[in-house]
Amino acid sequence: MEKLAPAIAPPPDIGTARTQNRAVLDWVQSVARLTQPENIFWCDGSQGENEFLLSEAERQGSVIKLNQERVPRSYLHRSNPNDVARVEQFTFICTPTKEEAGPTNNWSAPAEMYQKLHRLLAGAMRGRTMFVIPYMMGPPDSPLAKIGFEITDSIYVVLSMRIMSRMGEGAVKRLGESTSAEWNRGVHSLLDVNPERRFICHFPQDNAIISVGSGYGGNVLLSKKCLALRIGSYLARKQGWLAEHMLILGVESPEGKKHYVAAAFPSACGKTNFAMLIPPRHFAGWKVTTVGDDIAWMQIRDGRLWAVNPENGYFGVVPGTSYKSNPNAMRAISHDTIYTNVALTDDGDAWWEGKDGNPPPHAIDWRGDDWTPQSKDKAAHPNSRFATPQRNNPVLDSDFDNGAGVPISAIIFGGRRSDTMPLVFQAFDWEHGTYIGSTMASETTAAATGVVGQVRRDPMAMLPFCGYNIGDYFRHWLATGKRLSNPPLIFHVNWFRKGADGRFLWPGFGENMRVLKWIIDRAEGHGGGAETPIGFIPRPEDFDLDELGVSRDTMRELFAIKPEEWQRELEGHAKFFESLGGVVPDELHKQREKLADRLAQH
Repeated sequence: MEKLAPAIAPPPDIGTARTQNRAVLDWVQSVARLTQPENIFWCDGSQGENEFLLSEAERQGSVIKLNQERVPRSYLHRSNPNDVARVEQFTFICTPTKEEAGPTNNWSAPAEMYQKLHRLLAGAMRGRTMFVIPYMMGPPDSPLAKIGFEITDSIYVVLSMRIMSRMGEGAVKRLGESTSAEWNRGVHSLLDVNPERRFICHFPQDNAIISVGSGYGGNVLLSKKCLALRIGSYLARKQGWLAEHMLILGVESPEGKKHYVAAAFPSACGKTNFAMLIPPRHFAGWKVTTVGDDIAWMQIRDGRLWAVNPENGYFGVVPGTSYKSNPNAMRAISHDTIYTNVALTDDGDAWWEGKDGNPPPHAIDWRGDDWTPQSKDKAAHPNSRFATPQRNNPVLDSDFDNGAGVPISAIIFGGRRSDTMPLVFQAFDWEHGTYIGSTMASETTAAATGVVGQVRRDPMAMLPFCGYNIGDYFRHWLATGKRLSNPPLIFHVNWFRKGADGRFLWPGFGENMRVLKWIIDRAEGHGGGAETPIGFIPRPEDFDLDELGVSRDTMRELFAIKPEEWQRELEGHAKFFESLGGVVPDELHKQREKLADRLAQH
């Protein structure tokens, strides 16, 4: 568990990434005056610094060194049991007016929230070290790359930020000394990890983030959902690009022809699995590579969308990850990984529910208590995580660090739906695709909400991450489409449709390659499809079923468009748009009317 530990003095050869930018130096000093740390530790991201901080964290009890033969250079961290996930109810967008934050965000006036946070931060680092982390999001030579400085009193944050971002001297050099240069100001303090004093606040107009009272990654690694998505989406609209909650993968045919696909899925929908997909035996010679598993920044060039992954690592959910579900992820996390809230076996290995092999006869659970297979509670927290460098990924794309980005041929939206949604269908055009994305939904899982099967709308998988008014976000998507002369095709997928017996109709995992192949065929202009009221779907002869072991009847069920289900779906779209209070663009309302008309004539 994160310890409120005494100050750490860096050795003389560490901390060489100190900036000379006067705006940054003045800001750091102002935060130091407010929080009153024992000392200031300027992080440089070096290997020596990392080894020093790991040894200090281990000495303090913030991390536990795992069995170095089983998981070399890997560690376990336990967060406070009251602090194990993102906290949407304590996450705020602080803009001058409530309308700018929109109906899907918690809002607070900036002046009031700054005042509240500054009261909480006053003296908060007394007796502790204030770490200053310079970091860069995006490849170093990307025009979209963003510089941030995160101040924190958590050694776990420093260790994780080194994995998740490009941390250190490169960020300092990219920013330079201009006091007018764009950079993000991020302040984090653990305080006393009290949920009543927990706030994750974003100030888009100031390019600033303040997070207090939490030690959990998604709340405190300010490079990730905070800068890359909430602040990033605001900057993207202002500057004319897209910041999206999307994986990016490459697909290469045996002939060497390559396409890139971006895909947005809500949680518990197999996002990381899809980003690291292994084609089945039938697809000999096909390769799938990972550019990113979570976030895509996309700009327009030559009439196309070009995407970069701003992150430098993966912060994934551990339970359910296995050599069956995601062999490449298992290989990636087999070394140089920080695990959070998994179980510790008696021989010093990490364990979680769904890992290959039998459960250990005894372990220490994520809370630090004894656990056996007979225990009523899970050994690993359902939201336990791994943080691992993307260079660990055995199928990392060769262009993962290319600042020019990769050209996107297709965008995929998807969710966990037991009925209604076919296995795959294609939008008629960009505007229709934007409508599909704006109404996408997923059935909740127990791990997420405690309520199973409730349909939750999550437009573009951005509901918790859009840093401004969702209606303006939809308008930005529509406006982006008008600027594209060669837009990517847009698709919707659903791996989770069930039959009358409650079983999944589609095997998923590597077999999703068959869906991906049809998407690529469509992008190349030679894939067949049948026009339906909801979009284009594969005809039987268009879809590769060799060696699949799924019957024709099952395939018909996977692609069935049932009027009564779609009537409920249309009502759900209308109810969701209505809940947004009049911010939805007219174009999307008209798309719903067109869909209703097509279904009525079907």
